[in-house]
Amino acid sequence: METLAGRGALRRYSRHLLIPEVGLAGQERLARARVLVIGAGGLGSPVLAYLAAAGVGRIVVVDDDTVDLTNLQRQILYDTADVGAPKAQRAAERLRALNPQIAVDALPIRFTAGNARELVRLVDVVVDGSDTFGTRYLVNDACVLEGKPDVHGAIFRFDGQVAVFGAAGGPCYRCLYPEPPPAHLVPTCAEGGVLGVLAGIVGSFQAAEALKLLLGIGTPLIGRLLLIDALDARVREIRIARDPSCPLCGATPTIREVGSQPERAPLPDGIPELALDALADARDGGTILLDVREPHERALGEVPGALAIPASELEARLHELDTARTYVVACRVGTKSRWAAARLKEAGFGRVYHLGDGLLALAARDASFDAF
Repeated sequence: METLAGRGALRRYSRHLLIPEVGLAGQERLARARVLVIGAGGLGSPVLAYLAAAGVGRIVVVDDDTVDLTNLQRQILYDTADVGAPKAQRAAERLRALNPQIAVDALPIRFTAGNARELVRLVDVVVDGSDTFGTRYLVNDACVLEGKPDVHGAIFRFDGQVAVFGAAGGPCYRCLYPEPPPAHLVPTCAEGGVLGVLAGIVGSFQAAEALKLLLGIGTPLIGRLLLIDALDARVREIRIARDPSCPLCGATPTIREVGSQPERAPLPDGIPELALDALADARDGGTILLDVREPHERALGEVPGALAIPASELEARLHELDTARTYVVACRVGTKSRWAAARLKEAGFGRVYHLGDGLLALAARDASFDAF
């Protein structure tokens, strides 16, 4: 990496140098920075382009995929002649052409439990442009264990989300989603589609968050989930609290290696599990469905007629419940509801059931529910 005084670098970054929050010191900080970008697809394309243009000194690109014709609707780093070429290598060529003053490492490999911590350890910031839950958990876990921020982004159809996980004092991805939903219940962009320009919107937000973290400026999306609705041109922000019982970043973590999963605890004695098939009849008989999802989870879909009390508020709101009634406790995938059902039992509620498969499975079986 050449100094900023050499070969027109000052002119290249002149619009950054004019910003007081960046200036020469900030630009030199970017020149010394190292960023790992996982995925050179829809999100990775704008992230990589803007980080390279901004002068981030070393960018590591991890992607084991090749360019497909269907990618070109949103993956703007590539053109028709690139179909069949390795994404990581072709992306690196584009970035070097865009800014020959930076270093780009192309790694046409899969991000796995075997290499995750080593890759994350070498950089300052990680940007997650992956499109599977499995990889997102790997990225999150490696970042938390190595003490590096994870700039998360996700897109589907017209909806996108951005957040920074794993930063000091902030929540991690597992605080938001303790467990991944069953794979067969989660459609991919290939199955459900995505508006091409949404990748540019969300990827640009991710690039901005990465630059803010590297420069130490502004207010990063730590403890905040940005929800983007491109169809209705709306942006909402939801607060995410760090979960003290999180198995990764909580007070007593049980996850100490990348790729490990905490064992699912058995239900406490005396709390029966209610099957999905029996839920409708139970509700018809007067049983109350208690939805303990957090507000940011309920924003993705409400359950008609359910009583909504977030798990984080349950202790303070037990007085709103009637010990003489029957409750079926449910959350997104059956994690928080296990704790909530046990807490109700401890508090003296005699008739408490647990919806083991969660509301995500219920939505998949009943089209009358919104997407969860």
